Amino acid sequence: MSSTDRLTGCEGAVRRPDVSAQESQAAACDDAIDRLLRAAGWPLTGPDDTAFPVTGLPTPLGKAYVDYVLWGDHRKPLAIVETRHTRRNIRAGQQRARHYADCLEAMTGQRPLIYYTNSRDQWFWDDRACPPRAVRGFHRKDELEWLIERRTRRQPLATAAIDTAIAARPYQHRAIRRIAEAFEQDRLRKALVSMAPGTGKTRTAIALTELLMRCRWIKRTLFLADRTALLTRVETAFATHLPEATLVNLAKDAGAEGDVYLSTCPGILGRIDGPIDDVPRFGPGHFDLVIVNIAHRGICRQYRAIFSYFDALLVGLTATPKEEIDRDTYGLFNLEMGIPTDAYGLDEAIADHHLVPPRTVSVPVRLQREGIAYDDLSDAEKDHGDALEWDDDGNPDTAEPEAADACLHHQDTVDEMIALVMEERGHRVADGDWIGKTLIFAKNHDHAKLIAERFDANYPQYKGQLACVITYEAGRAQTLIDAFSVADRMPRVAIAAGLLDTGIDVPEVVNLVFFRLVRSKARFWQMVGCGTRPCKNLYGPGQDKQDVLVFDFCQNLAFFDVHPEAAAATMPAPLDQRLFRARLELLARLETRPAGLSVQETRASYGNPPTPAALHDDLAQWLHRQVASMSTDHFAVRAKRRYLAPYTRREAWQRLSPAQAAELSEHVCGLPTTLRDDSDVAAKRLDLLILRLQLCVLRGEPAPGHLKTPARGVAKALLAQTCLPAVRDQAGWIEAMAGEDWWNDASVLLLEQARQRLRALVHLTDAQTRCRLASTDRTDVRGPASAIAMTACADDTGFERFRTKVRRFLRAHEHHPTLHKLRHNQPLTTADLAGLEQMLAANGIGGREEIDRARRASGGLGVFVRGLVGLDREAAKAALSGVIAKDAMTVDQCDFIHLVVTHLTGHGAMEVARLYASPFTDIAPQGPDSLFAPEAVDALVTALLQIKARAIAS
Repeated sequence: MSSTDRLTGCEGAVRRPDVSAQESQAAACDDAIDRLLRAAGWPLTGPDDTAFPVTGLPTPLGKAYVDYVLWGDHRKPLAIVETRHTRRNIRAGQQRARHYADCLEAMTGQRPLIYYTNSRDQWFWDDRACPPRAVRGFHRKDELEWLIERRTRRQPLATAAIDTAIAARPYQHRAIRRIAEAFEQDRLRKALVSMAPGTGKTRTAIALTELLMRCRWIKRTLFLADRTALLTRVETAFATHLPEATLVNLAKDAGAEGDVYLSTCPGILGRIDGPIDDVPRFGPGHFDLVIVNIAHRGICRQYRAIFSYFDALLVGLTATPKEEIDRDTYGLFNLEMGIPTDAYGLDEAIADHHLVPPRTVSVPVRLQREGIAYDDLSDAEKDHGDALEWDDDGNPDTAEPEAADACLHHQDTVDEMIALVMEERGHRVADGDWIGKTLIFAKNHDHAKLIAERFDANYPQYKGQLACVITYEAGRAQTLIDAFSVADRMPRVAIAAGLLDTGIDVPEVVNLVFFRLVRSKARFWQMVGCGTRPCKNLYGPGQDKQDVLVFDFCQNLAFFDVHPEAAAATMPAPLDQRLFRARLELLARLETRPAGLSVQETRASYGNPPTPAALHDDLAQWLHRQVASMSTDHFAVRAKRRYLAPYTRREAWQRLSPAQAAELSEHVCGLPTTLRDDSDVAAKRLDLLILRLQLCVLRGEPAPGHLKTPARGVAKALLAQTCLPAVRDQAGWIEAMAGEDWWNDASVLLLEQARQRLRALVHLTDAQTRCRLASTDRTDVRGPASAIAMTACADDTGFERFRTKVRRFLRAHEHHPTLHKLRHNQPLTTADLAGLEQMLAANGIGGREEIDRARRASGGLGVFVRGLVGLDREAAKAALSGVIAKDAMTVDQCDFIHLVVTHLTGHGAMEVARLYASPFTDIAPQGPDSLFAPEAVDALVTALLQIKARAIAS
């Protein structure tokens, strides 16, 4: 049959005579469709590519011609394209296309995919798998073949294991399961996940990608970042955790082929945009999954065309809290306002110990910004703010008001900021010797350079290495980022303008300085997230990072209506300052010691101790060198010049009065000095410990146990190291110091002799010993106690007051061994409970009657106490770990277990009957039996009973 014959007398034939305006319009539509198909690699040169005859239609004639058939190998139809009926009525075109698919399936044994289009709009329909959806073009041959193959090879996601080597945390599993359920059960194609910065969005995305690839849901993935610098970090993460996938960083190699493609939004837009006749680098069906990192209103509005162009599953990741996400973002993902697919917020992450809280520091200089809050802005104003914050590379592109700009660039303002962070309130590490890793957010490159210049001017002793500028314009950005990421190396301060606002992963960052206006809420939360990652042993053995300080000089917190907890008003003094004050006091007391209090020592068995004159000279020389190295070029030193000048001469230290010592302690101690003491931190801690013991002797006070015990601990630990020559040489000293008697009558000079012999050996002790040595520093840096008025509940003025008193007392003594056992679900003994009861009674917390009532009401004193202090969250999770395999949990199961953990964390124990009441029945109306297998329910009940039993003495 000729093509002319096909166009006459048959239903559905393609007609292209240009005899009327209507037919000319139809021909133009057909021509546009031809061009779209050719752009997708379909030449349409075969005799059966257009007007292909089919039979078996439910019509009077029973036969028709399919407008287009897209053929695969072995004469199997991959897809059909219906146009003629769709031009008249979309619904009619959809139904006619389905009939064509029925006919071709009967004729060839393979059901084709379905397109129906009126040339302006195209719809794609895999009618055996999902509802129709709009597409921006046609799939290429290999893409259609993959979609056909996927019909039979795709595996269920609900029962597939999540790779715990990539993402091991429960909330990450929950997010992946919820996304999978949205795709598999709800037949949705978009998902949005809100996760606090630093909780592993990238790892979650990689684990999701691995799951979908392994289950044959996807072949190619596109990961979109908000800026180029982040691609390097993402590329490293994918290479580490998904090595079997071929990675393509389009910013480096635009022509490569692979499994996972990485790009910025502008980068990918340039590869899909162009005239209709141009063949784009990527067709609409090239990717099966698109992940957009840092989804926010600016990305969603400016680059919405990208997400509409690709016919792919779409997953958005955002650090913005779910209640702060804007309507445009929820709209892009077809979600109800305020309800993302999954959310894991900052408060929850802090409670789980996956993040540390941000705490604000009151700053003396505040840049006044417009007197309006972010929530009061119009959508257009918010869009303008996002546009200013996010250029194509993610850099801020702001033009501040003239007054604000002048303030930000004023040298005195910059110096005040530096002084507050460096000298007064910033967190310090290495026992205060070093400023903790600090990230300063500057307005732009020039502003960052100014700040760096002021650092160099105020701290010349660091030879320009203390602070660095990390911007695109500065160059060597990645090298500087790598250097800043090393915990114990320079630089200590990174000054960034855009480059580090969202893509920095340095857990050691403890100071965040907002020295610029921020206009985008999404960017603001990412900037806060740069400092909330936890860090073990940051301040010494056993002293983990507790928080990150936020110095906000531009009222950004008020602008975004964010109110973190304020940081403590008093900060621990650095170790060098404590050493300075201790040596200063010791020197002054040597000058004015009371009559009869001798510092002489004549114990021949320990060798000749230093003389009082030698000790005096050593102290005076150390203090003089510190003061003489304080450069008046530094602004902080200049302000104290009149106090400093008399003591730059060595002879001023020959005789030091108490008044002079007090003046030095108040005005000179802690000023920046160019002299660096690079001694081992443990050695300096031992110095301070011995100095305190010497001061006890000079004051005529007995040495407290919290000082003697760690000092003896050093000696005991060294006894185990006598195989080392350096330790063996001092074995006699060490053995004597390990005993109690030596410390009872040790004099100032004998203690000095012990310090000199042991300080070079202390680094050989174990970490636990050094940790106990460090703990002595914390006893004198607490702020003053304040009285708290207690208010009783109206319905019980007695027992509730007792509960309140006990709760406050226990929180102040949370390191007590019995409380530690209760909090961490460790078994108790009768001795533990007896000691706990004695502690409460001895401190006047409660009488016998109240304690007995608490015991009766709760089923034991341990249960009562645990109900007040709660169960540690990690201990609760560990107790429930055997309930169900984590890699096979459904979303409802995850939520149910999460509720149980939350209850245990707040109440310490849980009755089994609670499982069959709200809020648990909100998830499982019939209780856990309707959600878990019988053996899992039994395991859950057993775990709850064991948790309670461990609070009762065995």
